Amino acid sequence: MKPLSDRVVIVALIAAVGICFALAFWTVRLNPSGEPPLQWRQGGPSALLPGAPAAAFLP
Repeated sequence: MKPLSDRVVIVALIAAVGICFALAFWTVRLNPSGEPPLQWRQGGPSALLPGAPAAAFLP
């Protein structure tokens, strides 16, 4: 069996990487994330007490 030339190997590697990227982007486009983005909520005046330590708000 005759060995492949360097040019053929490089083209094959670039094509394989391109196909992987195309499949990844295509999959993300077909199945977008169903979760809404994280959004901050405004708390009432009792949510933030002046002078209270920050550790008091940790779960």
